[in-house]
Amino acid sequence: MDYQMNPGYNEQRPQPGRRSSKKRKRSRPSIGQMIGRIIAVLLVTILGVVLTLYLSLNMICNGPSQSARELFVTTVLESGNLKFLASMFLSTDEINEIVNKTSMGNIDTNIDTGLISIDDPNSETSENTSTENVYNDNFDENGVEIMEISGRTFYAKLMIIKDPSKVKVATTYPWGEYGEELSELVTSNGAIGGVNGGLYVSSSNKGGSPLGVVVSEGEIQYNSPEGWAGLYLIGFDESNILQIIDIEGMSSGEVEALVAEKKIRDAVAFQDETSDANNHFVPLVINGVARELSGQGSGANPRTAIGQRADGAVMLLVTDGRGSSGHLGATAADLINIMLEYGAVNAANLDGGSSSCMYYGNEYEMTSVTLYYANSSWRLPTAFVVEG
Repeated sequence: MDYQMNPGYNEQRPQPGRRSSKKRKRSRPSIGQMIGRIIAVLLVTILGVVLTLYLSLNMICNGPSQSARELFVTTVLESGNLKFLASMFLSTDEINEIVNKTSMGNIDTNIDTGLISIDDPNSETSENTSTENVYNDNFDENGVEIMEISGRTFYAKLMIIKDPSKVKVATTYPWGEYGEELSELVTSNGAIGGVNGGLYVSSSNKGGSPLGVVVSEGEIQYNSPEGWAGLYLIGFDESNILQIIDIEGMSSGEVEALVAEKKIRDAVAFQDETSDANNHFVPLVINGVARELSGQGSGANPRTAIGQRADGAVMLLVTDGRGSSGHLGATAADLINIMLEYGAVNAANLDGGSSSCMYYGNEYEMTSVTLYYANSSWRLPTAFVVEG
């Protein structure tokens, strides 16, 4: 019997309740589409971060916490590039009110040299042996001790140098466009350690030019004090005593005469001037008396400070801040408390912020808070260094 084959008889037909075995091909996104999606995700993420940051800052500036608002404003006013944040949320009058409320009183800057008694490092006997025992020093073979200090909003290291004659100002003189990292300033001058120094042009991290006054080994290498409100000379005289001298309003000629009269051997300049445009300070402790403060005296930031004990030992302090290790930084009150706790008779604040750094024993003890220089330092024209 003949059978007539039905067309499609041998074709596999989908059974009820079953999916066809044939799969549809999905078109892959093009490279352009992938890039577009990535960019979109990044933009949304960035927008979210910016919005969150804006709302957080607005809450700080206009929220119920007066102390948080004051700390925020005084902190950003001390920064080189973030001053605008204060004016984004507050009026000029509000900013000035906060600046005036969180302030520092005037302090006598005439150093009483009789309060410092420095031993002859070459003498076999020491008049201040009992004093040294009070400090519980643990100097290494270089006569240096480095101590770790932790505060509520900062982490710091304090370098104590037994012999003040070993503390000098190293410079990149003759000045060029670029300065040097702290490690280079230390090693190129045959030193073993140091911290950043005084006021300088820090824009674009070129760091080639100091500001105010610089004295190194008795030579005035930079002398342009005119126009700087609240300018101070900070350094050592030939008797190795730390001097903190108000030179505001002096001419270059008057500074030259002062350096000769006071026999200044090594010094830099920094500024003590508080306003809505600037917020710097210099004297911390003079003749054993702490500077009077309103509130914390300043915002919280990375800091570098210098001090001297009654036995002549020099203290170099560097703190972190601006988010480094989750820390905001140290205030003027923090610096004063540390200096007094460790025996400072005289102490001064130096240039801080991203410039703050400490180097010793061929490595950085404290580095810049700037991401790109987290393992080094900004370029600097000057530094306080410690000879070996």
